[in-house]
Amino acid sequence: RALRLAGGQSRCEGRVEVEQAGAWGTVCDDAWDLADADVVCRQLRCGWAVRVHGAAAFGRGSGPILRDEVGCEGHEEHLWDCPAAPEHDCSHKEDAGVVCSEHQEWRLSGGRDGCAGRVEVFFRGTWSTVCDSTWYKLEASVLCRTLGCGEPLRQLSFGHTLPGRMLYQCESQQPSLAHCQWTYNKSAPCHQSRAAGVVCNGTGP
Repeated sequence: RALRLAGGQSRCEGRVEVEQAGAWGTVCDDAWDLADADVVCRQLRCGWAVRVHGAAAFGRGSGPILRDEVGCEGHEEHLWDCPAAPEHDCSHKEDAGVVCSEHQEWRLSGGRDGCAGRVEVFFRGTWSTVCDSTWYKLEASVLCRTLGCGEPLRQLSFGHTLPGRMLYQCESQQPSLAHCQWTYNKSAPCHQSRAAGVVCNGTGP
């Protein structure tokens, strides 16, 4: 048996998929809650669950629906250790999903639209700012592309007003900042830094 998350922006968010007897299938969202999702996140070494989703939030899966009315207590080692209904009355429009704490997502806040502003990252259940000590054109370019905002036009600088701090160092163009080297809440490299901001040349929502 195997487990994965599909349809998300990283391996730590997405539609819950289970492999059984050589076929990948999905989990129905009936009774799907944080305790169930916690088991999935921990099993995948993705931390804990910060959000649960139903109604095929990460797209509809295919194949069999392998679990319904999942009833984990939250401490189980594997999703298939949890009780579940043997029969289901679900369709793929009810596929369950999860966002785990080790998933990173980004936004630019305080600008004219979603493509300009202070860089903020949602990680381990909270929004944090990004230290500008190693924030250069390459890091800004990775972020602008990830957000669908084109390329960076100019760098901005802000104060740190959120509790957490993230630091990124990219060696090359990557699909997202999570693929670069990063450190979270380590004070030394962020000492006397400002919070990074960027204006991308695209326009956001």
